[in-house]
Amino acid sequence: MKPHKIPESVLIVIHTSAMDVLLLERADRPGFWQSVTGSLDTLDEPLAATAARELFEETGIVADGEAIRLVDWQLSNVYEIYPVWRHRYAPGVTHNTEHVFSVCVPRDIAVTLSPREHLRYAWLPHLEAADKCFSSSNAEAILTLPHYIAQ
Repeated sequence: MKPHKIPESVLIVIHTSAMDVLLLERADRPGFWQSVTGSLDTLDEPLAATAARELFEETGIVADGEAIRLVDWQLSNVYEIYPVWRHRYAPGVTHNTEHVFSVCVPRDIAVTLSPREHLRYAWLPHLEAADKCFSSSNAEAILTLPHYIAQ
């Protein structure tokens, strides 16, 4: 039996210096676009390790800590898990805590999707990307991106 997902996850907004944002279309829900997301594998997995793992698993992008650096926004969102995905969690779990990260990459970086998770990707200006996201917390993070780039 597959273990239940841990209701604690990361959201990684992948962007260029010109604030184009990379969005991925979900394989299990065509038409649902999002940034990279993923749950902790274990309760003690560090959030930055989760973010680096998910970034690589979903896009093939390696956060090497030098040219490609993950930025922890020190921001968490608690949201209700969509009913269609609740079966992945322990009975009675209805909310998830999501920790927000970003990573600035060159526009021409190679993106290799996990076909099990995503159908295609698109680079969009940040306002357009926010409008395309199905998740309100993802859209809000993208809209907040200029604040984190300015720091």
